Amino acid sequence: MAPDYGARYRRWVKVTEVPLTVVSLAFLAVYAYLVLANTRPSEISWPPIFLIAVWVIFALHYAISLALVRHRRRWFVTHLHELAMAALPFLRPLQLLRLVKVVAVLQRTMGSALRGQVSVYVASVSAMLVLVSALGVLDAEQNAEGANITRFGDAIWWAFVTVSSVGYGDYYPVTPLGRLIAIGLMLAGIALIGSVTATIASWLVERIVEAQEQAARGSDGARSGNAPVRDPDSASDAGSVTDSGPAVDSGPDRGAAGPQSGP
Repeated sequence: MAPDYGARYRRWVKVTEVPLTVVSLAFLAVYAYLVLANTRPSEISWPPIFLIAVWVIFALHYAISLALVRHRRRWFVTHLHELAMAALPFLRPLQLLRLVKVVAVLQRTMGSALRGQVSVYVASVSAMLVLVSALGVLDAEQNAEGANITRFGDAIWWAFVTVSSVGYGDYYPVTPLGRLIAIGLMLAGIALIGSVTATIASWLVERIVEAQEQAARGSDGARSGNAPVRDPDSASDAGSVTDSGPAVDSGPDRGAAGPQSGP
């Protein structure tokens, strides 16, 4: 059972969930612009200002959440990713952890009860994970000496083969930050592959159970079809014969009693 962090904290999370999701998506767009614009220098100064504003928003959200929540120690341990969002404003690839908010909203929206919803959730998270990892590793690698991931197309290819655990080895990160992103992507890929495997296994088990139920219903129907069927009319006729039996037998008794009463 999930821990209860208090009614005030729940209201705070409910109120700020959608605004933080919008801020996270806007951050992703600006971050992508900054990374992809590396080969075409720009004199526009507003993107860094926007990133600082996003950092302030997440830092305030973390501080207010920590003030409102009950069981602060447990919440602190289970929400270390939010601490990373607030404490690492200058490592741009790690700022992509803010997109965890988007994943959390997707999870609550899709749910996990129905297989179709799980499939949509896995597909959405996989696409976002590939995009975010490609941007992060390109940001970490494209200006590093000896790097071979210097274009967005190469970064997307690297993210696909890494998240699927294929790992051709034609592109690989050389910086510590790029390798850290690669480790996170590999672990996430293993989890996603496990989710897909579990979904397929659930579908197969459901098909087998349905086939067994249909076979059981067919055998029950065959047994009931071979059983003798009693005709209600014949049953009523037999009942009438049985009821009239004593009346037929009593006839001779009355006839015998008649001559005795005559004299």
